[in-house]
Amino acid sequence: MSEHPVPAPDLAPGQKLAGPVSYFPSIEKTYGRPMQDWLDIAAAGLLDGRAHMEVVTVLKEQHSMGHGHANAVVAYVKKKLT
Repeated sequence: MSEHPVPAPDLAPGQKLAGPVSYFPSIEKTYGRPMQDWLDIAAAGLLDGRAHMEVVTVLKEQHSMGHGHANAVVAYVKKKLT
């Protein structure tokens, strides 16, 4: 079992991406941190009982992430946790 509640997906170069995962390469490039960091932050918030939009707000306000990117991260984690 992984040490992460939601492990980052392995994305092959040139792989056609759809849904929230399609944002992941841009998120890593824009914010300079691996996706696993963002997934761990979102998972911690959701597992702590915070609502989807509360976790989006944390990513936006505490980490300067744009709304679309933050929402994609939280949506991906939320789906994987269910």
